[in-house]
Amino acid sequence: MDSDDLGLFGPGSVTWKVHEEPILIVAGLRSLYLQALHPRAMAGVARNSSYRTDAWGRLVRTSTYVATVIYGTTAEAEAAGARLRRLHGRLRATDPFTGEEFRIDDPELLRWVHVTEVESFLGTARRAGLPLTDAEVDGYYTEQRRAAALVGLDPADVPGTAAEVAEYYRRIRPELRITRQAAETALFLAAPPLPWKLSLPARIGVNLGPPRLAYLGVAGTAFALLPPWARRMYGGLGLPTTELSADVTVRALRLGLAALPRRWREGPLQQAAKARAARLAAGLADPA
Repeated sequence: MDSDDLGLFGPGSVTWKVHEEPILIVAGLRSLYLQALHPRAMAGVARNSSYRTDAWGRLVRTSTYVATVIYGTTAEAEAAGARLRRLHGRLRATDPFTGEEFRIDDPELLRWVHVTEVESFLGTARRAGLPLTDAEVDGYYTEQRRAAALVGLDPADVPGTAAEVAEYYRRIRPELRITRQAAETALFLAAPPLPWKLSLPARIGVNLGPPRLAYLGVAGTAFALLPPWARRMYGGLGLPTTELSADVTVRALRLGLAALPRRWREGPLQQAAKARAARLAAGLADPA
C-alpha cells in the first residue's frame, strides 16, 4: 500500500539525512555551473530548455522531480522517471564543435548530469557542516544509483563511491571547456530575473533590492563551492582562501536556514514521506 511505502530510500538512508538540509538549494545552483562546462550538455540545454524565459518555473519543476525521487512513494518516483525518459527521448541537440546531432538521453550526458548533481548535493552538505562518515558518503553515492536508474542509466555504469566520483571527474575533465553558451549561462545564473512579486522598482537602472542581494549572495557562494579546476575554467580564482571563505559562508547560511520554522524548510512531499514513515513506525510498535 502507498500508505506504507517509504519510496526508494526511507528514513534510515543517507539520502534522507543529506536531503534534510535546506542548504541544498545552494547545491542545486552549484551543479548547474558545473553542468554548463560540458559542451554537449550545454548545447542540449540551450536548444531545448526554457530556462531563460521561465527560469523559476524550470527551477520549481526540477525541484519537484528531485523531491519526488527522494521522498515520493516508489510508484510516484517511477512515474516521474518514466515521464522524464519520455521527454528526453524526444529531444535532440547539435554538437557545437562537430555539428553532429545527438540525443539528449545519451548515457554519457545523463551520467554527467547525475554525477554533478549528487556530488554537489553531498559536497555542499558536508562543507556546510553536516557530519558524515566516509562510509556514509559512499553509501549516499551507492543509494543514488537508484535515482540514476530512473533516468535510464545502468546503475553499474554510475559512480557509486567517492573514489569512483573522483575518478570520473578526472577522466571527463579533458572534455570540458567554457563555451560561449556556458559563459552566457553562468552570467544568467548569477543574476536571473526575479519573480515579479519579489522585484522592486529599479533605481539608476539596477535592481539591488533585498531579494536581489540575497540571491547574489547565494549564487556567489554556489560558484565559490565549485572545485578549483572548475572555477579556473570560468576564469575565477582557485586559491585556498576561496575555499575557506566558501566554507565559512555556507556554514553560516546553513545555520540561518536551520533557524527557520520547519514548515518553511520542508516541502509537501517531504512532509508526506515523514508522515508515512511515522505511521509505519507506529504500526510496527503496536503489539496488537
